[in-house]
Amino acid sequence: MPEFKLVISDRETGKTVQIPVKDAKANALIGRKVNEIISGDLIGLPGYELKITGGSDRDGFPIRPGVHGPGRKAVLISQGPGIRDKEVKRRKYVRGDTISQDIVQINMVITKKGKRSIEELAGLKEEGS
Repeated sequence: MPEFKLVISDRETGKTVQIPVKDAKANALIGRKVNEIISGDLIGLPGYELKITGGSDRDGFPIRPGVHGPGRKAVLISQGPGIRDKEVKRRKYVRGDTISQDIVQINMVITKKGKRSIEELAGLKEEGS
């Protein structure tokens, strides 16, 4: 069974929440792609809409948009995820833009908020406090 750590960012408040998901909730994310908007109901966040922005696999290789498929590939890149030196093109291994069981961390951004705060839904804050 897959297990992911979701890193969900709220750009309005600047806060980030980490939520571990496994079993049925994790299975709902397999096959999704970077820049895809998903319903928060799939992962236990009713009323929310989330956009997948990236992530990394179990060995630390980043998910790179534009590289198709779930596998690891060597790509010639000069900027963006997986590269630091902006002046030289390098062949680097990156992960494709499709989420598979090899992914450990998935980065997301909130595009539409629900009625309850994300801290309450994640169990990090008591209701009403």
